[in-house]
Amino acid sequence: MTWAVRLEPIGVTANLQDGQSLIEALVDNGLHVLQECGRRGMCATCHIYIQSGMGQLSPKNRREERTLAMVATAKANSRLACQTKVQGNGVIVQVPQGMYVDVMADVEALIGRRTEQDLVHPITGEVLVETGKLITRSIVNQLQDTRIQVSEYLKQSHEVSL
Repeated sequence: MTWAVRLEPIGVTANLQDGQSLIEALVDNGLHVLQECGRRGMCATCHIYIQSGMGQLSPKNRREERTLAMVATAKANSRLACQTKVQGNGVIVQVPQGMYVDVMADVEALIGRRTEQDLVHPITGEVLVETGKLITRSIVNQLQDTRIQVSEYLKQSHEVSL
């Protein structure tokens, strides 16, 4: 069975097969999601909001609930795209603005420029640079440090689970 999912604010309707997660729709439609944890629901870099159709989605698992509890911008309609499977039509996904920065070189190239949208911390959802403000070297360093910390955490958690 195929389910239609609407992605906002890009205004695209994506079709997902049974068993596919929302992350497939995001990636297949050009939204560059960090996926730091390799789609294991541990990093929140694929955090999204469900505008409509929450009842048409798989239930949250414990890992997703724990991860979302760490996200400063999480709401009742928050989900992790990597953990959420569509089970019916009528789902509308709201992609948080500023979320999808997947290459640090892209951000480094913007040092000294004003942002066109909020630059959001990839784990906590905290706004690091508001729309119209300058991107500084310290912000880029903070993002790089966060990616290293997340990578180390995920490496350790993977070793523990083996």
